[in-house]
Amino acid sequence: MTKRLLATYVTLTIVVLAALEIPLGIQYGRSERRDLTNGIKTDTLVMATFAEDPLERGLTTPSPGLTTAAGRYAQDPGGRVVVVNKRAVSILDTESPPGRSFASRPEFAATLGKRGTIVTGTRHSNTLGTDLIYVAVSVTSPTNSVVGAVRITYPTSALDSRVNRYWLLLAAIGGVVLAAATVVGLRFARTLARPLSALEHAAAAVGAGDLTARAPARSGPPEVRAVAARFNETVEQLDGLLHSQQEFVADASHQLRTPLTALRLRLENLERDVAEGAQRDLEAALAEVERLARLVDGLLVLARADATKPAPEPVDLTAVAGARVEHWSLQAAERRVRLASDLPAGLQGLATPGALEQVLDNLLSNALAVSPPSSMIRVTGRDAGERVELRVTDEGPGMTAEQRARAFDRFWRAGPSGTGTGLGLAVVHRLVTADGGQVELRESPGGGLDAVIGLRAVPRVAPNPYLRQART
Repeated sequence: MTKRLLATYVTLTIVVLAALEIPLGIQYGRSERRDLTNGIKTDTLVMATFAEDPLERGLTTPSPGLTTAAGRYAQDPGGRVVVVNKRAVSILDTESPPGRSFASRPEFAATLGKRGTIVTGTRHSNTLGTDLIYVAVSVTSPTNSVVGAVRITYPTSALDSRVNRYWLLLAAIGGVVLAAATVVGLRFARTLARPLSALEHAAAAVGAGDLTARAPARSGPPEVRAVAARFNETVEQLDGLLHSQQEFVADASHQLRTPLTALRLRLENLERDVAEGAQRDLEAALAEVERLARLVDGLLVLARADATKPAPEPVDLTAVAGARVEHWSLQAAERRVRLASDLPAGLQGLATPGALEQVLDNLLSNALAVSPPSSMIRVTGRDAGERVELRVTDEGPGMTAEQRARAFDRFWRAGPSGTGTGLGLAVVHRLVTADGGQVELRESPGGGLDAVIGLRAVPRVAPNPYLRQART
């Protein structure tokens, strides 16, 4: 956020500087060229007054006054002076001997052809390797006849040097302005981005389940403070609603357990007095009471899972899986189902204490309920780098792809004839994902269902080489 805002400020500053300085630099260059041309034009007209007398008398050599004036001009400011007669033959050239014909030069042809003509322009000198500004004027006698012409050429290198220095000055000013705008923009960007970043972190914390997170509502622009205040109000309302829901589920579940227990005891006491024809109905009623009790227990687990939980801790998956397999071995033997575990020694993952036991209990209970006699239920595990995997595989009827996609929904059962509560897999999903893990139901290669649990691995601490050297 800060970088994007700062980039916006800097870009806007660059655009404004370019819009101001580029036309200013161009205008300065044009003004300097115009002033230089006008100066050379004035010098040329002055030099024409010195050349008028020798040209009018038809001399082939310049007068002493013309020679002196042209020599001084050649030294300072450094221009070249050429004076030609009406036949375009030079009588004075500060860079070459007189007598050279300049009839091929268009500026001399124009000035010698018409009195009072002034020709200006720019041409490139291959000898000097630079551009030259020239001004040529016709020299007129008192009888208004053209007796010759004077041309002064001046290299543009000095002009270019002044223009380039001006551009560098503009660039330096622009750099200073841009640096100041960057500093000020960075401060403004941080002022705006800091509360937005805090609001983003608060929203991420709430999305992760921390309903105690709040955004600072007293910093930043008024619009951001208003959004932060409204966000805090929404989170408070959501926290209240969830707290009320959890209390309701927990209270309702606790209140239901007592009458359900009493109802089961009464039904069990009726077994001695029920006629043989009603025995099946009594067993069905007991089964329903047992299912309701499991449903209440599942609701209690979900209510606790939705509440604030402690941070996951390293858990010995091998020991937990072995203990749960041993616990369910008796029930598996009664159903003639083999139960085995195969996990590497010392396999560890991050989980809330007690949560993994509930996950394995639900998965093993579901697997036993659908496993046919003489089948096997396997609990396996492996280290997958940043994750550790636990698998509970059975040889039951399995599920279709559509059923596996909906299996973690609360109160969903595979069919109307199912005897489960529809909460077992929902509890598994909630407990595993609350610890930052993943759970997935796959089709087992040998038929049945393969429940795959992926937990975060315990971070590995790299050995300290300095400590190792000290020990050795």
